[in-house]
Amino acid sequence: MNTEFFTALELLEKEKGIPQAYMIEKIEAALVSAFKKEYGNNTNVRVHIDPAKKDVRVFQQKEVVEVVEDPATQISLVDAKAMSKRNVLGGTVEFEVKTKNFRRLSAGAAKSVIIQGIREGEHRAMQEAYESKREEIITATVQKIDYETGNILLDTGTGHATLLRSEQIPGEYYEVGDKIKVFIQEVNKELRGPLVTLSRVHSGLVRRMFELEIPEITDGIVVIKGVSREAGSRTKIAVYSRDESVDAVGACIGAHGMRIDSILSELGGEKIDIINYSEDPAEYVTAALSPATVISAEMESERFCRVVVAPDQLSLAIGKEGQNVRLAARLTGIKIDINAEGLEKAPRNN
Repeated sequence: MNTEFFTALELLEKEKGIPQAYMIEKIEAALVSAFKKEYGNNTNVRVHIDPAKKDVRVFQQKEVVEVVEDPATQISLVDAKAMSKRNVLGGTVEFEVKTKNFRRLSAGAAKSVIIQGIREGEHRAMQEAYESKREEIITATVQKIDYETGNILLDTGTGHATLLRSEQIPGEYYEVGDKIKVFIQEVNKELRGPLVTLSRVHSGLVRRMFELEIPEITDGIVVIKGVSREAGSRTKIAVYSRDESVDAVGACIGAHGMRIDSILSELGGEKIDIINYSEDPAEYVTAALSPATVISAEMESERFCRVVVAPDQLSLAIGKEGQNVRLAARLTGIKIDINAEGLEKAPRNN
């Protein structure tokens, strides 16, 4: 029986990642609970679980007294001495209790505690697994699609998690069995609520893809200085090379665009503007407004830049519904006012 018990603990650790020490703690609590249901809450009990010897034992403890007032917790000195001459007044005597003698009600209570312990252990094991991958990308398999809410249940390899509709790239559609990359945005350390928040719209997804796909970024030669993103539409990413002989933008694009193509494919064709970061705010703004060509950029304050472009570049610089300038402003942290050449003195438009 004990051998089967410890084999089960080993399987729980191997298959579900629940440490034996954690389960032993829960089982000890379960046996104490069962004992107190059987013999009363005021009784004293000690549980001994020895994995090495594959031994589980339960002992009732009684205090040695002159006169017994509570037989459940006390034993007379005379009776204690009869058991062993080493027993003394005020000491403790232990009686082994066979767990097989526990009634069904008590055993049921113990079982409930153990089941709850397994659930909590599974939750904790998954939590630790996700925590170690927080702000990382994992590949998950679509297991179920809720067509009413649009939410998707994913098999992450560690467990199951939901990719909310709000965290999916607009316009993307999935089928059961599809493998998709998701960004682990948050890990919930509480028992209530979702265990993990997964995302495909978070800018961290693009950042981590570049870090994983571009060797120069992995090696620290090229550094990502900022990312601004409107998922499914456009992303701007600023990069900087620590080695003058390495072109940061070229390294990210790769020969014939091979490196960037693999990222674009995963993002469903989302446009990505890769720009050179500059310590000079005006130069940084100029680059951030790519693909538009800027005639001049002048910083009027620490966080405000006035930009002049050719008339035929104005709509490109601003972008559809203001997206290009909005992403550039978000990337640089600078408010940008764009005017067409010849209209530089016009009132600020944003």
